[in-house]
Amino acid sequence: MKLPPRIDSGTPVRPDGTRTGRRRDVLAAAAAAVLFAVAAVVGTLIQRTEHSLYVDWAPLYADWLPHLGPGTPAALAVAVAVVVRGPRLAARLPWRGLLAVVWAAAMAWTWSLALVDGWHRGVAERLTTRHEYLRGVGRFHDIGAALRGFTGHILLTQPDHWPAHIAGHPPGAVLTFVGLDRLGPGGGGWAAAFCITVGASAAVAVLVTLRALGRERAARTAAPFLVLAPGAVWAGVSADGYFTAVAAWGLALLTLAATGTVRAPGAVAFGSGLLLGLTAYLSYGLTLMALPAAAVLLVARTARPLPFALAGVAVVAAAFTTAGFRWWEGYSLLVERYYQGVASERPYGYWVWANLAVATVVAGPAGVAGARRMAVAVPGALRRLRRGGAPGAPDGLVVLAAAALLALVVADLSGMSKAETERIWLPFLLWLLPTTALLPAADRRRWLLAQAGIGLLVNHLLLTGW
Repeated sequence: MKLPPRIDSGTPVRPDGTRTGRRRDVLAAAAAAVLFAVAAVVGTLIQRTEHSLYVDWAPLYADWLPHLGPGTPAALAVAVAVVVRGPRLAARLPWRGLLAVVWAAAMAWTWSLALVDGWHRGVAERLTTRHEYLRGVGRFHDIGAALRGFTGHILLTQPDHWPAHIAGHPPGAVLTFVGLDRLGPGGGGWAAAFCITVGASAAVAVLVTLRALGRERAARTAAPFLVLAPGAVWAGVSADGYFTAVAAWGLALLTLAATGTVRAPGAVAFGSGLLLGLTAYLSYGLTLMALPAAAVLLVARTARPLPFALAGVAVVAAAFTTAGFRWWEGYSLLVERYYQGVASERPYGYWVWANLAVATVVAGPAGVAGARRMAVAVPGALRRLRRGGAPGAPDGLVVLAAAALLALVVADLSGMSKAETERIWLPFLLWLLPTTALLPAADRRRWLLAQAGIGLLVNHLLLTGW
């Protein structure tokens, strides 16, 4: 009698590659809910007694405001359509058709959630508040001079200091919006449309990555979960949704080059380096995407793309440095600016674990359950990779997701992300969603319903900061 395949030396898996620990999946999701509830209660007590969290609905950066809006019918319709028809369509559509449908559906989900708050409050005004990038666009008439003097306006003690988000990021972020302002009609609506359109393509980048790793079936399984990601609440509208897509496409191109699934792997690897280099100049913390990138090379068992990718990174770094911006100087001043503000009062002892509670909401119950299975599978996946891999095993998916989670943990321990991680960690949490492919097939539609429910509840009960 033939024994069922195993992920590691533990519990047997089903023929579709999933474990049978369904009760543990539910317990993991329940534990995440308890963690969030504890963070909410403890956070409320701290805020009411010490007023040191600087969030009104801890641990989320949000206000309690049950409401409906013009996006409500559309959000419900998208959720029902994806839950009912999504898994079957994902399994049957031609590959290119699937990519197009996923991008369109992810945009529909993100747009509808954003419009729950209305056009002005939910979309057009999101990127125009006093902390946002659009407030500084007018100071870039001379881009060269602005870059040369960029670090001179980071600290709060310096004259004409930058708004918080410009000061808190390398200039690649604000330059994106400067370019948009010059290319189009300008304003918050135009910038929001760009962020949502580009940000939604991150789901497609994940699918491309999984297929390049030989996991097309897993990609098709995860596709509906990528569409109904609860993180869409914060991707629409925030620049971090755009950052997420740039980082995701950088990893996708690196995977294509490493696995030799493209005709010109060197050129594709160079393109990957350009995107990953740009990522580092969009957000300082996204240099941690080096960990998932290393995981891609580990899984592909090759370092051939590395020189080309590093050359791409070097081109981006050289361009900004030549223009007058020095990354390390900017980061050093950012750390000082960070502690000139509310970060000096926000307690590390609370946020270091409350941030993780926030992450469980952004990833959703299915993301938590999938991450549990991923964590169990990591030792076996690493053993098999050392031995040359095993056909049919989800090792690439497991190791890549584990590397993204490791990057998130490093970011958390750094103390440079106390609060507001629901948007800041989107580039890392995106890679937990493919672990939903590890869930039993019989349970996936219920998990998908839970994902949609979280997104709808958060957006209708709270007025989020993004």
